[in-house]
Amino acid sequence: MSRFYFLVPFLVLFSTDISLQAEDVSQPLDVRFTARADGSEQKYVLLLPPTFEATRPHSLMIALHGHGSDRWQFIKSPRAECAAAREVAAKYDMIYLSPDYRATTSWMGPNAEADLLQILEEVKSKYTIDKTILMGGSMGGSSALTFTALHPELVQGVVAFNGTANHLEYERFQEFITASYGGTKVDIPEEYKRRSAEYWPERFTMPIAMTTGGKDTLVPPESCQRLAGIVKKLNPHCLLIHQPQGGHATNQEDSIAALEFVCQQVLKPVESSR
Repeated sequence: MSRFYFLVPFLVLFSTDISLQAEDVSQPLDVRFTARADGSEQKYVLLLPPTFEATRPHSLMIALHGHGSDRWQFIKSPRAECAAAREVAAKYDMIYLSPDYRATTSWMGPNAEADLLQILEEVKSKYTIDKTILMGGSMGGSSALTFTALHPELVQGVVAFNGTANHLEYERFQEFITASYGGTKVDIPEEYKRRSAEYWPERFTMPIAMTTGGKDTLVPPESCQRLAGIVKKLNPHCLLIHQPQGGHATNQEDSIAALEFVCQQVLKPVESSR
């Protein structure tokens, strides 16, 4: 998986007090907070839409980065999945948020889950959030599926680019997943099952889109294909975009199609709501 690092000279550091003036809206905010899970300092980036108005509701898109990257991947990277997420979030006038969710190698373990729950609570206390769409790529796509399976009541739409839905069968990056989950799949198989979306298809009642590549060897497509097959029997609002010759990436066209599939069912475009 590709690693992305960025130098961002215009960063302004904030505490969890993220009250804003109108002139701050155009700049991404690098927010620091103290994690309730263990007292450590954690971070996320918040980007308000150009048309942000504190007096009206906005929807929220949370973008989860891939293995080896950090919170800035979905904020700055030109990679197709990242550019598409920014474009669609702006079209729908959404607040756009990208967390570290604990580590560059997180895979949505218990501490990452706790951090994201805390972030959602704090952001909703500052802004009027009406809908939340959770998305990500690779490790982030896997983590979006995991978090949604664990907390479906908090997610109104989910998009997973090139993720896995089954951690019991997934074999790559086991050193990092073991550290994140607190043990190996042999030691704590129930924890791996809890975090495997494929075992909980009935929880995916919200619009969901997934993309997979037939030649993806980093995160093979089969688990998401199986999950989509089951969810479609329970939920008509399920889309799988599979590219038989595709690898571990989703192109711009498919990325936008997946995001639009979910957003069109969950949200109203700014143009039609005004």
